[in-house]
Amino acid sequence: MALGTPATVALTAAGIRFTPHAYEHDAANRDFGVEAATVLGLDPEQVFKTLMTDVDGELVVAIVPVSGRLDLKALASAVGGKKADLADPKVAERRTGYIVGGISPIGQKSPHRTVLDETAELYDTVFVSGGRRGFDIELAPTDLLAVTGGVTAPIGRA
Repeated sequence: MALGTPATVALTAAGIRFTPHAYEHDAANRDFGVEAATVLGLDPEQVFKTLMTDVDGELVVAIVPVSGRLDLKALASAVGGKKADLADPKVAERRTGYIVGGISPIGQKSPHRTVLDETAELYDTVFVSGGRRGFDIELAPTDLLAVTGGVTAPIGRA
């Protein structure tokens, strides 16, 4: 499985250590991040969801804990924009190469600016989608930022 998705291929190529975590995805469950935290027995604040957003016409990746929500105004401010909305799911899938519920911030078809909620820095490792439903990747937040070219900012809210 280490080379099974574009995310794992990108991490392997970059020489970044990660731990894959596969689990049985319930097709009826649409709360993908909470499902991952529950099935894997993890703190939901350590499991992060990848949200594709549109900030003033630019696709931007926002990564926030599954236990909270994305603050769209804070995200827009973090990237010097005025207005942010969630991206159209079809556009997100086309531009990332992943399907909704399995969008990884790593190994996307097109590079996008990426913002990771600053709470990730509270953990030695965080969990993000590995590129398909039922598959998460555990890695250090600094490595996540390195492989995505991302920055941290206070973009999450409870």
